[in-house]
Amino acid sequence: MASMLLYGRSGSASMAPHAALAEIGVDYDLVLIERDEAQTDPGYLALNPLGVVPTLVDGDVVLTESAAILLHLADRYPEARLAPENRAQFYRWLVFMTNTLQTTLLRMFYPERYGDESVGPRATAEAGRHFDLIESHLAGREWLVGEHRTGADLFLLMLTDWGSELDPPAWDRPAIRAHFRRTLALPGVQRMFEEEGLEQPEWAV
Repeated sequence: MASMLLYGRSGSASMAPHAALAEIGVDYDLVLIERDEAQTDPGYLALNPLGVVPTLVDGDVVLTESAAILLHLADRYPEARLAPENRAQFYRWLVFMTNTLQTTLLRMFYPERYGDESVGPRATAEAGRHFDLIESHLAGREWLVGEHRTGADLFLLMLTDWGSELDPPAWDRPAIRAHFRRTLALPGVQRMFEEEGLEQPEWAV
């Protein structure tokens, strides 16, 4: 049995931690679980009472939340360099993406959850502004933080993929487009796309 077990769903918030596991090169098992099953299966609900993905099982440690899983893996496998030595800006961007951009995209995708369909268009406009901020930060940079890829870059790739639903798509911004292509080329990201059965945009291949 592999040392790590990750529950996820294709194209969901499990993309970033899945790519991180593959980048590390640690043995792991991937269990793809559909939304209905995750919300009704007693075994899964015992691990994640909210019935959402991802969930990482690492021995006695059970972790939910993509950003928390990335931080755990960065601490557990420092040689994989999922976090830079100076973490201040790494924390800033990872928290911004999970707390601000990701939640905005979820309001865009599922406005009915927030009780008002008008939430969708407002969230769409807000997500565009968030990606504009990231675009400005990435100008002249290869990676979001530091000189090499970190877990924050894997998280940004995931949200950029989600942002393909925007008009214009998130990756139509030049710096984000270059970042997506650069991150997509990482071996662990390629493995994640293959194992989740995700299609890569033609322009990025």
